[in-house]
Amino acid sequence: MAKFSIIGGGSWGTAIAQLLARNNHQVLIYVRGQKVRESINQENLNKRYFPEFKLDQKIKATDDLEETVNFSKVIILSVPTPVTREIMSLIKPYLTSSEILISTAKGIEEGSFLRNSEIIKEFCDNSILVVSSPTHAEEVIRGLPSAAVIASENEKLAGKVQEQFMSPDFRFYINTDIVGVELGGAMKNIMAVASGISDGLDYGDNSRAALITRGLRELTRFGVKLGGRPLTFSGLAGMGDLVVTCTSMHSRNRRFGIKIGEGETFADALQMIGQVVEGVKTTKAVFQLIHQGNLNLELPITEQVYRVLFQDKEPLAAVNDLMLRDPKQEIVKLF
Repeated sequence: MAKFSIIGGGSWGTAIAQLLARNNHQVLIYVRGQKVRESINQENLNKRYFPEFKLDQKIKATDDLEETVNFSKVIILSVPTPVTREIMSLIKPYLTSSEILISTAKGIEEGSFLRNSEIIKEFCDNSILVVSSPTHAEEVIRGLPSAAVIASENEKLAGKVQEQFMSPDFRFYINTDIVGVELGGAMKNIMAVASGISDGLDYGDNSRAALITRGLRELTRFGVKLGGRPLTFSGLAGMGDLVVTCTSMHSRNRRFGIKIGEGETFADALQMIGQVVEGVKTTKAVFQLIHQGNLNLELPITEQVYRVLFQDKEPLAAVNDLMLRDPKQEIVKLF
């Protein structure tokens, strides 16, 4: 039995807590709000995200960050990328040099263009691992067979965490390419929004298959340019995550895109989803990076998603511009 602290009582943080508790580990999860804390501690329920799913009794909740940090030497950060900087500033006074921090967010910070692990490094020198995967919380919490990747330059450390997570229903793979794992997880959210827009326009399977395939090429081109390894993007954090988020109704990014494709406004679509849609801010960050950073990269899907979301371009016009681009070879060098 080991102890784990989780910061973030959303759907993914709760699912990870349940996964670890099923493996006989003790979990303390940080949540905001007295009602959420009491419902977990008194009724074993996270009523906002899984109102009918009984959590393991080894899961306890607190709204005290200091208590959360002191509970375990392994701290899992399960908050959206835009919140990471705030959380790190709050927990920094309680950190020593011995805690292991595990990041699960999938995004790029707007303005700084930093990956989640890079934001964390601005606040501490602790060991940082990154988890990414084609896994929806709604299925992991139910114990459905799933697989994920844990990225770290320290394979021995990653191996220890791998052993603690592994179970008959959850398989962990190690990857030393932190850059590629994080960028794959971030970029696939943009493609999921695009896939949703396509589905909202009722374009069907052919369009979705083409978008996923070309989306993989686009996120690979972007990821390799920023230092990721090409093979990483054919794995769980790339192709795997891309497929699941572009096809599943569990995907907030895809559901948001569907609403946009159906004609809802940006604000109304966000309100209907009711949770953070990471692909929105990631789209803006990547668009700004490729236009301000002199990367000399052509990312046509990202470009059109940005113009639909932030420049009021009609989705039909965006699809038309994608389809009528200059003829291309399918397989060419990344650069």
